[in-house]
Amino acid sequence: MARSTDSGRNLLSGILLGVGIAGFVDEVVFHQLLRWHHFYDRSTPAVGLVSDGIFHAFSWFATVAALFLFADIRRRRTFEPSRWWGGILIGCGAFQLYDGIIQHKLFGLHQIRYDVDLLPYDLTWNIIAVVLIAGGVVLLARSRRSRGVRADA
Repeated sequence: MARSTDSGRNLLSGILLGVGIAGFVDEVVFHQLLRWHHFYDRSTPAVGLVSDGIFHAFSWFATVAALFLFADIRRRRTFEPSRWWGGILIGCGAFQLYDGIIQHKLFGLHQIRYDVDLLPYDLTWNIIAVVLIAGGVVLLARSRRSRGVRADA
């Protein structure tokens, strides 16, 4: 039972850190440096800035929670690098796919950028998300196989 719990903590820590990293990169690159959009663009620029702050706080809390879990699995000496890195890739990709499909298209909170043909941006955004998720799944599959080999040995 403890092994399963620690394995789950490895994965959860990675996923939360992946969400935090993706949120941070999105906020810094697309919201602040490029100024392509805010988290919520259906109101005034002031509301957009407040929404960015709330979004940034969310990604920071995910990162802090991930690091507390990471410290715990390191303390327990149950760190599984492949599972953790797989979780990071899945978290980054899942965040990006959610952002690209739900926030951009379904809810229309914002677009990647405005006054351009969105198709290349949307395709690039979502294809990168799927590649990240696929890479994470591959790492998780490898970690399961290596755990199975160790259990049989």
